[in-house]
Amino acid sequence: MLLRGEQVIIDQDLVTPEEMERVGPYAESLIPNGLRWFAAIGFWSGLALWGLTTQRTDQQGPFDHHDKLVLAQLSQRLTETATLSQAVGRAVLAGMTNVLELVNQPALALSRSGFVLDTNPAAEQVFDNDICVRNRRLVLHDKRAASALAAFIDQLRTTPDTAVLECPPIVVQRREKRPLILRILPVDGAARNPFLGARALLVFHDLDAKPLPDSTVIAHAFGLSPAETKLASLIAAGLSLERAAEELGLARETIRARLKAVFAKTGTHRQSELVSLLARVCCSPARASWLDGR
Repeated sequence: MLLRGEQVIIDQDLVTPEEMERVGPYAESLIPNGLRWFAAIGFWSGLALWGLTTQRTDQQGPFDHHDKLVLAQLSQRLTETATLSQAVGRAVLAGMTNVLELVNQPALALSRSGFVLDTNPAAEQVFDNDICVRNRRLVLHDKRAASALAAFIDQLRTTPDTAVLECPPIVVQRREKRPLILRILPVDGAARNPFLGARALLVFHDLDAKPLPDSTVIAHAFGLSPAETKLASLIAAGLSLERAAEELGLARETIRARLKAVFAKTGTHRQSELVSLLARVCCSPARASWLDGR
């Protein structure tokens, strides 16, 4: 009836007083708890049809035609409120994924039904035949990881929105790349409103990704020269000393002397120590500008 355009539905539109004594929801729940009469106000949130129901006790009596006219005035107001709530929620959710995009962190948002609500560009760069979004669902080729994700989505469906989400990181094995690790973060605030239904952020850690540390931060933190900063950034990205020498077009002796200067300024003694130190430095969302313009 709501889909046909009725703004308000009351008991008399559906059942007779005699049928109420036999129909499950009335006989098993409402009447034993002192309730009998109800009205449902239809309204929209985007493409989703909702119904807000209100109950009356047996003593208060049934809703009538006049009550339907009064309640119908709320239908458009509820639609406006739900639409605004959904829009605000989407803006907040996009802000969350965009913040992660700024640090080159792939992420997507899931609804309580397991549908993908939002993805950032970094996540889209990760998608391939092993992990992708299809029909608004995150699809994993790795069967064990897919089973773990399905169990987590079942948890989203069956637990209250205020419940703590309990899910260890999900390791996604890929056929031609290193594993991908999915970590779960809760969604709070306006994005979790019932009309949008955002419930969790999935943050991807791509073990094949080799982000360069922010060269500006490295230079300022350790007082490195531009040439020393270039070398430190390449070492932090996983390049061997020989490969770094090729990238920079330097002789082996020159690159070793420059590395010693980096060791001295950073208080490290081996490449492994340097890499570990620079890994704790804020990473840039893209390749360092000096490499882009080289």
